[in-house]
Amino acid sequence: MTQFDVVAVGRLGVDLYPEQIGVPLGAVRTFAKSLGGTAANVAVAAARHGRRVALVSGTGKDPFGDYLHDELRGYGVDDRWVATVPDLPTPVTFCEIFPPDHFPIYFYRFPTAPDLCVAEEDLDLGALRAAGVLWLTGTGLSAEPSRAAHLAALRARDRAPLTILDLDYRAQFWPDEETAGSAYRQALPLVTVAVGNQEECAVATGERDPERAAAALLAMGVEIAVVKLGGDGVLAVTATEAVRVPPVRVEVVNGLGAGDAFGGALCHGLLAGWPLARVLAFANAAGALVAGRLACAPDMPTSAEVEELVTTHA
Repeated sequence: MTQFDVVAVGRLGVDLYPEQIGVPLGAVRTFAKSLGGTAANVAVAAARHGRRVALVSGTGKDPFGDYLHDELRGYGVDDRWVATVPDLPTPVTFCEIFPPDHFPIYFYRFPTAPDLCVAEEDLDLGALRAAGVLWLTGTGLSAEPSRAAHLAALRARDRAPLTILDLDYRAQFWPDEETAGSAYRQALPLVTVAVGNQEECAVATGERDPERAAAALLAMGVEIAVVKLGGDGVLAVTATEAVRVPPVRVEVVNGLGAGDAFGGALCHGLLAGWPLARVLAFANAAGALVAGRLACAPDMPTSAEVEELVTTHA
């Protein structure tokens, strides 16, 4: 059985991002096409750091689906568990780009998305148990059969180290925050690392204050709580330490891929066994680099690029 450093489960689609910045979507003339979706982007980001990575997801049976399989393989991400769902279109995502902090995003994932059709029987539970990191996202908990599959993967993993839930709260995918919070609280006792921004942590815990949110996550059984603070950096808390690293200042072009770059770099640093402060500094720098670029997957940085920025801002 092939053992992967990282197995990511979740959203995959085609990003069609405007090539005109600061223009409403209806006035955009041209778009750049790339692979997208949180789980897919994290997989690409981890692969850029030399990690052996696989994705569990789905596409439609259409030319965009073929494109995504080609892109995954081109980025070095194993696509053996990316299923083709014949009756659904491959999702497409548009955004608007208004730097430094306004990036509306529009998901076309109707009536549902192929990645939400992943069922428990589709999972290679042995491979998920053996992976160095299992990376799941909150979006995967938003609908069945994906929710049951995620919980089955977590139970099979049995709280192995580096079982990570990216809260990834997207209001468009949930009937309300209470439903999302309930689903998160069902999954969190089964994970060892939780990652989210302040809004996502508030949905999961009811606490918006970073320290109280981190404490609430630890109380649910999480061993490392990572709270992203946007322009104020990032906080990570364990039972024995609390580490806060400042932001890396860049000229923001498109902030949508920063969190995924952070996630891939976080996986890399945790797998390497670095001290938590170094892991956070590395992940924070990776996110900053992508925030200063237009696309997501195509612009994920290499380890050398990240280390250079970390050194520059030390």
